[in-house]
Parts: sequence; structure tokens; C-alpha cells
Amino acid sequence: MNSPVAIRHDLVLVGGGHTHIQVLRAWAMDPAPGGRLTVVVDRPVAVYSGMVPGFVAGQYRQDELEIDVRPLCMRAGARFIVASASGLDPSQRRVLLEGRPPLAYDTISFDVGSTIAGLDRPGVAEHAIPTRPIGAFVRSADAVVERARGRPGFKLVVVGAGAGGVELAFAFRARFEREGIGGVSVALLEAGPTVLPGYPAAAVRGIERNASARGIDLRCGVSVARASADHVELEGGEIIPADALVWVTGAASLPLFDDAGLERDPAGFVRVGPTLQAVGHDEIFAVGDCASLLTDPHLPKAGVYAVRQGPTLITNLRARVMGGSRRRYRPQRDFLSLLNLGDGRALASKWGISLEGEWAFTLKDWIDRRFVRRFQVLGPAGDLQPEFARAPAMAQDMICGGCAAKVGESVLTRALDRLGAVSDPDVVLGLAVPDDAAAVATARGEIIVSSVDAFRAFTDDPYLVGRVAAVNAASDLWAKGAAPRFALAWVQVPDVEPARAEETLYQALAGARAVFDAEGITLVGGHTTNGNDLSVGFAVFGTAPSADALLRIGGLSPGEKLILTKPLGTGVLFFADMRGWARGDWMEAAVASMVRSNAAASRVAVQMSASACTDISGFGLAGHLGEMLRASKAGATIDLRTLPHLPGAAALLRRGHRSTFHPENARARRAIRVERDADVPLLDLIFDPQTSGGLLFGVSADRAEAAVTALHAAGDVHAAVIGEATPPSADGALFEVVTGPRRQMP
Repeated sequence: MNSPVAIRHDLVLVGGGHTHIQVLRAWAMDPAPGGRLTVVVDRPVAVYSGMVPGFVAGQYRQDELEIDVRPLCMRAGARFIVASASGLDPSQRRVLLEGRPPLAYDTISFDVGSTIAGLDRPGVAEHAIPTRPIGAFVRSADAVVERARGRPGFKLVVVGAGAGGVELAFAFRARFEREGIGGVSVALLEAGPTVLPGYPAAAVRGIERNASARGIDLRCGVSVARASADHVELEGGEIIPADALVWVTGAASLPLFDDAGLERDPAGFVRVGPTLQAVGHDEIFAVGDCASLLTDPHLPKAGVYAVRQGPTLITNLRARVMGGSRRRYRPQRDFLSLLNLGDGRALASKWGISLEGEWAFTLKDWIDRRFVRRFQVLGPAGDLQPEFARAPAMAQDMICGGCAAKVGESVLTRALDRLGAVSDPDVVLGLAVPDDAAAVATARGEIIVSSVDAFRAFTDDPYLVGRVAAVNAASDLWAKGAAPRFALAWVQVPDVEPARAEETLYQALAGARAVFDAEGITLVGGHTTNGNDLSVGFAVFGTAPSADALLRIGGLSPGEKLILTKPLGTGVLFFADMRGWARGDWMEAAVASMVRSNAAASRVAVQMSASACTDISGFGLAGHLGEMLRASKAGATIDLRTLPHLPGAAALLRRGHRSTFHPENARARRAIRVERDADVPLLDLIFDPQTSGGLLFGVSADRAEAAVTALHAAGDVHAAVIGEATPPSADGALFEVVTGPRRQMP
């Protein structure tokens, strides 16, 4: 994570397009001192559009055309936010985000692409497959092929015969042929007089010749009026059957800038000058398809221009952060166009000359693969790609945040033992009776349940830190079957400059309020302080109907089943993420688990008359299960094969990655009996420190299946029976870990 003390300039990149990924790579190789870089994307994986036709044709795997933006961000020291940008407020220098508060900036750059024109025509939005957003199209392409399989007479219609439409028509034709899907017709419709508008006549003739040879029906001068499930209707009334409709018409502007007050061209694209800054707004940059160059307003929306804008944007963003002269972007007058014909050949055109052959595809393939590899931080096996292995090393001594940043269980136990418990008849749960939360009885017989939890930030996104901290703090009360009602905040803010400190505090508390408001918890006050790191915590107060209604940490009986409600692995995933070793989709799954409240799981535990319950946090499954077993005076058998775990966690453990708090938790292994052939990485999952983990509770064997079914229905889809309680072990082992049919502990 960035060191926040020296932050002088907040630079925000919205979108992960071809230009912005170049900025990230440049920052990873040579960061700009004093600048805090934040990246906002609607999904963590960017798709290189130049290879999409090859993917459709079956020439590439999906991972070969994908650029995982998250590890690239981590290598660049950037904050990473997954959210859709919905608007811009230049007067306040805020970008509006869906589902979270606006984000402040000193400088902002947009590389968000465009949408497709014509989607507002009747039936098109419902029945067509648009090629934007490109990631969604990639996920839909295989479905088109599967629909054609086994359906003689299947008709595919591609609308729009620019470069993209031409390549996709040829790509689908090649895919059908490659997979032996016969009887499929492919039609390519174009509203203009010829295919490839703006291309030289030689390229047009080449495509027409190849289309004729491949059985692709070209129709120019026709415009689609409306679409239905099985046909399109042209202007004039002609009906063309269509079992699948791919929409590749021209670019249209996104609504993101509609109320921003920026100067835009007639089509709605943001007007930028030669330095790529919005007209009249030096602090706003726009590149790629979302921008219109003031000096060259008719420049086509082509990826080659976005790629060539990279060096200019990098220089000018550095100038905004650090000072210095700016660079002017001069678009090339002509460029080499390589159109994939899907069959191992490509058509090359430049300077009015057009040639085709396998050599042209070989050249295109080399250019495309080389470009993508420059931004793929991780290889297929999860190792650093050579270029990033040679880049400046990330700090390896970073200590994990979240619940992985706490004192060890043994240290805590010894300190509390030395302190001693205070005897008070009104204390239901407290130091004398250790549990996840404290509970006291008032003179009127009310049971007040409370807990306090805080941790150092596990990510540079204060909104996410606040949100997870709120879920984590409320979890202690949900683990007792109590209803949280009020919360007090404690936030340590690292920023020195008042405006940045205010923004950090606002984002953190907004994240917390998103949780508390949804669960009927009122944030009533709190305390702030300055420090070296962002830390967020809450004291949470609630009520229980009676002392007997509380779920206790002890109370397990032999034969009861143990249920875990959330998957394990947040510790190792965020450890790897800090070092740029974790994939974006892995981290999205981890975040989704961490922000999920344990409220629904608590209600299921109460409904199923759970005998004992705790939540899993920094001490890991082994540590918290151990506390439950000691309090219950019981043993247990845990089956490693049943442990739910987050995507990527086991793979990272197999590579030797461990959270910085993992060794402290692993000391508990001395008190655990482990089968000789146990899978060591899976075994290490039980020692992985969790942040905002799930509940662990015991129920009678005859209710276990119903409990898991109820948890799945409530949204805890990973909940599983992971073992059962047994009599205490004769050899003093807390519990046994097995990887096969359960064995009773002696």
C-alpha cells in the first residue's frame, strides 16, 4: 500500500482500456513521487479487443486476451476500486460511483471506451449481442456457437461491416467450420455503400472476394429497423431470419458525461486538445473511444489510436503530478491494418495497398501477443512474468492488515491471565467467562451485549476498509445470537493535510454506514486520531431476549456436527495481493465474502438451536475452534476435504505464500493430531487468519442437513459441515484433522 504521508496529488484513472494499462505499467516501473494513484474499473479484467476475433475463431484461449488489472495496479502501488462510474462533478472534483460515495481527485483520466450505436432500435437491446462492453461479448460468444451446434439451418446475422464486424463474421464462420458445425449461414449487413468504410478500395475488394469464397452473404446499403427473437426487419420491410444477432455498429458515447458540463462533439464524445485534456478543464483527461480530438474530430474509433496515446498520456499525467512540460499527441495519418480472416490468414492494408496470407496473420499474432504480455503481471502458473520480475521489487516486509494484524493468541491469553477477572454478578459474559462478546444484565433484567473490534487497513481503499470493519465488528454480536443496535467508531487517519484527512475519514465512515444502515445499527459517535496507518474499529452494542437465549462459545456435545458458513483464505489472498501475486477475480471473491454480514447465518444458528457458536477471525479456524472445544470440554474431527475455501487460496498456499500472522496461528499444530497423508496446503487453511470470516457452530446431527440448506437459501452458499464434535482426546490433542472418512478420536 502507498505511504500516505507524502501524498500531494490524487490521480484517478477511470477505466482499464488500452491507454490506461500503459500508465499503470509505467507507474509500476517508475512511480511518480507524491502522487497517489487510484484506479476505478467496472470489472478487474480488461480484454484486448484486437484478439477477440481470434478468440471467437478458436485461435486463442480466453486468458490469452485478458489483462488482469488488479496485480498491475498492485505493482504500480495504486488503489484499486471495482465500481461503475456513473457521473462526473468537475466543480467539486468528484467522480460519481455506483453503490458507493463519490471519489475525490486532483487529476482524473477517462479511458472507458464507448457503447454501440443503434441499441435503442425496437427489439435490439432485447435480442442482439452487442460487442460492447467487450468483456460481456467474450462471455457470450461461445454461447452462439453452442446454439448453432446440432441445429441445421442456423442463421447468424452480423450487423455492421466495419473492421470489427468483418472480423467477427469471418471468425464465426471459421469457428463453425473448425468444430464441424454444418448448415450454418452467416450474413453481414452494412448501412453504408460498402464494407470497411474508410478503408482503401483494395481492402474492400479483398474482403468481398474472401466473403464470396467463404459463403458469407454481404448486404450493403441496408439498415435494420427492428429485431425479434428469430429475425430482423430492414427499413423497407424486408425480413431476414436470424437465430443469433451480433451488433457491431458504430461507437456511441456513454451517459457518464451527460451532466458533467464538459464540451462534447455532436456524437457526445468529450472534446480534448492535443495534450488529451478536456477543453477548459486541465485536470480532466480523456483518451481512447470516449474522446474526440479537437484538432482531428473525424479520427476513427480504433484501438490503434488508443495504444498510440499511451506515451502522451503518461508524460502529461506525470507533469500534472510532478510538474514539467507536456507532450502533444499527433495521430498517425495512416497505419497498418491487419484484419483476421479466422482461417490462419489475415488481410493487411496500408498506403492503399492490400495483401493477404498466412504471413499477415503471423505478424498480427506476434504484435497482439507481444502487446498483451507487456501487461500480464502473472503467468498461467501464477508466477511473475519476466518483465515484472525485473521491475523494481515490491516491499517484502509489509505486515498484513485486517484481522491478520493482531497480537498472538498466546500473548493475549497470558496478558488477560495476569490481569485477572473482575467479579460482578451482573456480568453474563466477560473476562471471567471468556466469549466473543461481553454481556451484562441491567437492573430491569435487560441483557446488553457488546463488543469492540478494530484493525489496521488491509487495502488502500478506505471505503472498503470501513465496510469490512463494520461487518467484522457486528459479527461478534451475531455470533452470540444478539441483535446489534448501536455503534461507536474509532478511526486512525494517516493523512496530514486536512482535506485529504477529511476525505479518508468520510470514505471509511461511509463504508461503515453502508453496513450499519442496512442492518438497523445506528452509528452514534466515536473518536478519531492521527497515526501512521489507516485503522478502523467499532464498539457495537445490542440486546438479547435473555441470558439463556445467548449462543455461547462452549456447549458442544459429542456427535454434533460442526458447520462453517464462509470460505477460508482471506489472509493468504490479501498477503499475496499486497505483493501483486493475486488475480483480480480471486480478490473480488474474497471481498464479496468479507462484506457479507453474518446476520442471516446467526438467525439460522438460532433457529436450529445451535449448541455453541463463534465467528472466525484472526486466529483462524484452528484457533477459534480450539477456543470452542476448550470451553466445551470436547474434542472434534475435521475433514480437510469439506473445508470451503476461496478461489486461489489453496494455490497460493501450495506456492509457499503465507500471511504474516500465519506462523503465530500455526503454533497450534502442536495440539492437533493430523493424518500422515494430509494435504499440507489444505491443512494450512485452518491456520490462515481470517478477516470478517464466517460463523462456526454446532448442531445436532439430525438438524445438520436442514441447517446447511437454510444457510444456502439465505445466501451463505459456501456453508458446509466440516466435521463433528467428539469426546475429549485421551492424548490431550484438541482435535484431529483427517482427509477421508471420519474416525472417532480415542
